[in-house]
Amino acid sequence: MALAPFSRIGAHVPVSGGLAKRGLSYADAIGAEVIQVFVTNPRSWAHTPGNAEQDALLRARTDLPVFVHACYLINLGSPDEEIAARSVASLEYTLQRAAQIGARGVVVHTGSAVRGGRAAGLARVRARLLPILEALDEAAPPVLLEPMAGQGQVLCATVDDLADYLDAVDRHPKAGVCLDTAHVFGAGHDVSTRAGMRTMLDRFGEVVGADRLRLVHANDSAAPCGSRRDRHAGIGLGYIGADPFAEVFTHPVSAGVPVVVETPGPEGPHARDVATLKELRAQAATPEQEAAR
Repeated sequence: MALAPFSRIGAHVPVSGGLAKRGLSYADAIGAEVIQVFVTNPRSWAHTPGNAEQDALLRARTDLPVFVHACYLINLGSPDEEIAARSVASLEYTLQRAAQIGARGVVVHTGSAVRGGRAAGLARVRARLLPILEALDEAAPPVLLEPMAGQGQVLCATVDDLADYLDAVDRHPKAGVCLDTAHVFGAGHDVSTRAGMRTMLDRFGEVVGADRLRLVHANDSAAPCGSRRDRHAGIGLGYIGADPFAEVFTHPVSAGVPVVVETPGPEGPHARDVATLKELRAQAATPEQEAAR
């Protein structure tokens, strides 16, 4: 039996007090193998300045890959030109900061049309996001598009929505995907069984392509399937349950892709969720395979 690719497991970590000083100590405390951070205030348009010393300390941890989550306010599909301009500026700044800390990608929510329908919203995304993607050089971190749970006039919730969204930006090579299990569950993909998780990932491979998946947000859901609500829960404490996450570590689309939890903290619950996912990862391999790692 071939050894499945190894998926690193970690969490979104707090960085108040310093990207490295706070983030790395938290990561070590919970047993993280990969982390996700904010490099600016997630609920403000203000651009938080970087700290060269903290950036260098983070880059020095070559054993700990880093991903960045962009500001929650970003909406590249907005009909409001001021919001659109701020969204573009925020994403560009976040990409610059991500490059400075050696991040592997920048996660950004796929946004909403707000009004006027999906086609108009996708056209606005194309006009704003495609120039950003085209300006990135080969060494720059990719933009990782994260579908939403389906609320309002969101532009992307289901796996099939992702195909249209990527088509809108000509499936640019710098456009990757971050899948959030709570979001896809809220959008109607019933991933509460291994078979259901497998079906969703199969569909992703068919219409999006396995090479696009760069990060998984492993979150249980405090809201039922199809609720269109984004409510995260600890692994095994929601409607999805723990067992289906084992499929993530073996499915051809997701095996080897880093996995980050965004479940309710602080350190204790996060450490438990990371440990639970590590147990599922180990169970997905034979004893010989696990020893070979």
